[in-house]
Amino acid sequence: TTTQTALDRAERMENLRNAFRLRKTANVRNLRVLLIDDVLTTGSTLSECSRVLKRAGAISVHAAMAARA
Repeated sequence: TTTQTALDRAERMENLRNAFRLRKTANVRNLRVLLIDDVLTTGSTLSECSRVLKRAGAISVHAAMAARA
């Protein structure tokens, strides 16, 4: 993906659309997932990762971050 530092929220969401996928051997069906990120700016990365995990069958996806920009 393109660097996100100069992008606004809408541009970040578009930049990350379909940027993540699970390995074919990954099975998250019926699991609760915790995503950990270093810095939360707009939440677009966590949002897209969460979308992929939920689509793959995760029961819930939660997030933790060290800092908020």
